[in-house]
Amino acid sequence: TFSGNQHIPSRVRRESMVDLRPIGIPHSIIFEHLCARTYDASKLDEDAERVMLAYRDRGYERVDVGEPITHLRNESGLSWITFRPRKGKRIDIHIPIHEGPRYRLGTITFSGNKAVTNTKALRAQFDMKKGQIFNATTFHKGLQNLRKAYGTLGYINFVATPTPSFNEKTHVINWKIDIDEGKPFYVSRIEFRGNTVTRDFVIRRALLLQEGQIYNSKLWKLSLMRLNQLDYFDPLKVSQDSETHEDAQNGTVDLLLRVHEKGKNAIGLNGGVSGLGGSFIGLNYQTNNFLGLGETLTLQANGGDLHKTFVFGFTEPYFRNKPLQLGFQLSDSKTDYNASKNYSLTGHVSNNYSAATNSLLQNYNQKSVGASLSASYQLPHSFKRIGITYSWNKSSVTAFSAASQNLFQTLSFRSGIQGQNALEGILTSAISLSFSENKLDAEFLPHTGYSFSSAMQVAGIWGSVRYIRPLMEWKQYFPIKGLHLNPQGRNTLGYRVMVSYVRGISGDVAPPFDRTYQGGEQELRGFQIRAGTPYGFVPTRVMFNLTNPDGSPVPRNPSNPSEGAVKVPLPVYGIAPVGGDTSIIGNLEYTIPIYARTVAFKFFDDFGMDMALDQGQLRQSPEGIAALDSPLYGCPNVVNGSCQGGFPIKFSRTINIISGTNYVPRDSVGAAIVAMVPIINAPLTLYYAYNPLRLKTQFNRPNLITRSMFPSGGAGDFSYALAEQFYNGLYQLREPKKTFRLTVSTTF
Repeated sequence: TFSGNQHIPSRVRRESMVDLRPIGIPHSIIFEHLCARTYDASKLDEDAERVMLAYRDRGYERVDVGEPITHLRNESGLSWITFRPRKGKRIDIHIPIHEGPRYRLGTITFSGNKAVTNTKALRAQFDMKKGQIFNATTFHKGLQNLRKAYGTLGYINFVATPTPSFNEKTHVINWKIDIDEGKPFYVSRIEFRGNTVTRDFVIRRALLLQEGQIYNSKLWKLSLMRLNQLDYFDPLKVSQDSETHEDAQNGTVDLLLRVHEKGKNAIGLNGGVSGLGGSFIGLNYQTNNFLGLGETLTLQANGGDLHKTFVFGFTEPYFRNKPLQLGFQLSDSKTDYNASKNYSLTGHVSNNYSAATNSLLQNYNQKSVGASLSASYQLPHSFKRIGITYSWNKSSVTAFSAASQNLFQTLSFRSGIQGQNALEGILTSAISLSFSENKLDAEFLPHTGYSFSSAMQVAGIWGSVRYIRPLMEWKQYFPIKGLHLNPQGRNTLGYRVMVSYVRGISGDVAPPFDRTYQGGEQELRGFQIRAGTPYGFVPTRVMFNLTNPDGSPVPRNPSNPSEGAVKVPLPVYGIAPVGGDTSIIGNLEYTIPIYARTVAFKFFDDFGMDMALDQGQLRQSPEGIAALDSPLYGCPNVVNGSCQGGFPIKFSRTINIISGTNYVPRDSVGAAIVAMVPIINAPLTLYYAYNPLRLKTQFNRPNLITRSMFPSGGAGDFSYALAEQFYNGLYQLREPKKTFRLTVSTTF
């Protein structure tokens, strides 16, 4: 309890106490007996100081907090759990207070400042305006900012002594700050300890502060941040891992940095389940500090039921001891895109669909071999980097459904190459220009900072596909302070926003596999890979068996059934996840560290929209659509086992988006446990996600099949009804409500 308080409620003062405040459920006197705190006499004075600071932060600079009075008593009443009389002792705390008047800030003046004569710059370190209610915490932050500002000029022994003067008539407080600058210090030596493998020059080249320069505390802090981004060592902190040894006579300072190296080599066998690779197993070798020179060597082979890949890469971070990073990568991969296997695209197990229906879903694989060369340059004394990358990729598509075959054969993404040749030898030759700035304090489980990256990729030089792809990504992390369970800002709130766009150029459209798709553990965790996409109708020519009412096919030659059944060519629209040209993704995470920066618990919310804004980017080539329009459809008459008297059909010149599948917001919320596994040096994540926003729609295909396309009689009637059942019934796209997955990756 408190006495003497007139302007600030007791609840606010009780909340300012940290060690001896009754916990209660919630914080209140009524429920104090639930989860009461153990009394510790040594912490009573500290809590009294916190009560005083709570007043000073509200303008009561001359508040007087008296000596706390304690009263020991026996327990009374019944236990809320056992309903038996309580036993033990209780201590009640009473704090007397004399608030005094409330002051506003007047002026802040300086004396003794010789090196910095610009008093406006000194005053700008205090985030308080004249006339505001005085806040002691904000004022002391201004003193700290003043000390940091002088620290960037080498004044290590800077001392600022504030003296207040009070105007009791106007209740204004003025401050005079006497500055003792000392003298600037120069860096004499920088030494390292603990780097048994990493060479000294590898560490030294990452530092923004060098020997012989004026000591700059800000540059030294940023230097440790750059070292943390290299991920060679355990996270470094200025207060814990560096020492300064001053030589006041000579005006120099020696710096000592203690590091603890991480395992630079990772050789391991890994496996699991991911949205991209399905069930997979892999062997990998990686070193991020090859021979202690900071070079990165990667060798990885993964095999899964949906994705197989082999990667070999090498990166030299400092070419000829300049901040020029060079690298290359070779890859060989195979990826299956099978909508009939993907629960998220159909809403049902694929076995529930007939072979005719499955033939109209996307089902193909893509084999690719590629190589890339990259170069980037870090701008001096900054975290900004510009880069250029040339990549070459040769891929081939094997279609397992009529819808997939027609999608690649008719879409106008390869000028002058249509038909079956459109699926083979797809060459992508691209140049990408990039700009990035990374101020995150760590690569894995960052706590503070931000990063920005942007790139413009142009494909078409010496290749068979032509498109442009701009991409921008922003990530930022904030330590969460002020919560009673987290007073030092141990937890982290992070978010990411990523926007991308793709568009064909020079008369072409972007290839189907280069359009934007969403889903998977790196974007929308509750959705399958490539599930977040608009869907379209792909024109398809289906050869349908003419069937008798008893289910037997009508033979072309009754005397020789081995020649097969009579085939009726039918115009049908298949269903394809066509991808968008514009993608927007937003991720939000709240991270609670469990063990250092190795294991953490996360709450997350992933949001995304994948949209086809430009219908012209789903344009079909004249050659491809002509190949579908030129044949006749239907079989009104059967003459000697052959169809006669078909009808011409004009398909749409663009792949039309299915209503209700474009501009669909998708959202996934859930929780995850993430751990950096030391053996494989990779993050292992187990998460559960629920999808409150998801695609759920029903539709009918455009019906081009008529009764006149079949011959008269029982076989024609039955075959028409069967075709209507297979191709023109109500169809459903329904994405799952929840996902539970173990994967080797992080989202951002």
